[in-house]
Amino acid sequence: MNRALTLDDLVLAGIALAAGLLLAFLSRTLLRWLAKHAKRTRWSGDDVIVDTLRSVVPWALVAGGLAAAAAVLPLTRTVQHHTDQVLQVWLIFVVTVSAARVVAGLVRTVTQSRSGVAGSATIFVNITRVLVLAIGFLVVLQTLGISIAPLLTALGVGGLAVALALQDTLANLFAGIHILASKTVQPGDYIRLSSGEEGYVIDINWRQTTVRQLSNNLVVIPNGQLAKENMTNFTRPEQQLTVLVQVGVSYDSDLEHVERVTTEVVADVMKDVSGAVPDHEPAVRFHTFGDSRIGFTVILGVGEFSDQYRIKHEFIKRLHRRYREEGIRIPSPTRTVALQQGSVVIPQQRAGEDVLPGAARAEQGRNGGGPTAP
Repeated sequence: MNRALTLDDLVLAGIALAAGLLLAFLSRTLLRWLAKHAKRTRWSGDDVIVDTLRSVVPWALVAGGLAAAAAVLPLTRTVQHHTDQVLQVWLIFVVTVSAARVVAGLVRTVTQSRSGVAGSATIFVNITRVLVLAIGFLVVLQTLGISIAPLLTALGVGGLAVALALQDTLANLFAGIHILASKTVQPGDYIRLSSGEEGYVIDINWRQTTVRQLSNNLVVIPNGQLAKENMTNFTRPEQQLTVLVQVGVSYDSDLEHVERVTTEVVADVMKDVSGAVPDHEPAVRFHTFGDSRIGFTVILGVGEFSDQYRIKHEFIKRLHRRYREEGIRIPSPTRTVALQQGSVVIPQQRAGEDVLPGAARAEQGRNGGGPTAP
């Protein structure tokens, strides 16, 4: 038989509980001080660990104080057993949640450091968090005396039915894992699909990939579709790329002079415009004898995909102004119309020209080749 509860028992239990609460308060203060110092380091993983300890250590000390208080009280064996089980389950729950936060935070830190962007691939974060929580749940069942062997068997049999019912979801899950593991796409990359969608990859989770267009609209693409589409990644293997600008000058231009002036403009743009590549070597390549011009291509270097629009804008303005100063003419398309009595003969249409409407041609024929009356 258990002895009767005395005042000394209550005092000892109160002291044990107060000691647990005091230690919890002191540990929280100490960990808050450590968190301030952890933020000064370059590695963000220590921030995750300290923040997690701030939530698990005080609760563990409170649970220890309660366990010590229960130990000094004259409780029956059954009550003592249930009390110990409740405290163990509570402690396991706190440790499991904290461990899930630590692991998920560390995975997020590693993902950010490898991709070099602020976004994170939450597919790995979610998978690790679910695994840690599942392990903690099994430990709780084992602590309560519940055999987990039948549960694992039922999960194995039910897993097959779930896999058949969630084929599309699992296909997207494994497609996302494959995409990240192969490193063909990472958060922060600028991609373009053969179906027309393009933009910066914001996140790759267990079902879909989120892409932010230059207009700040979000496009959600299932991972399975992303794995099947032909895709161009403008960020890999290098973020810097070259863009082409088509230009044309008249046939009476001095091409050596044109090349020299254009090269100077390219060099100035590469030095002055933000997002350009300063060490890019200017390149001008003549390629076409057109209908009214000699065409050539100017190759510009840009730091990343979205920079090309600003660089093209500035280059065209500066090149147009410089051509006017140097007397270099950029011809506009021309058209020659031959008129005959009773009919209109129009030579082959040239690039950028419009054909006369049928009514206008008929009217010109009726007027004997002269202009139509207003």
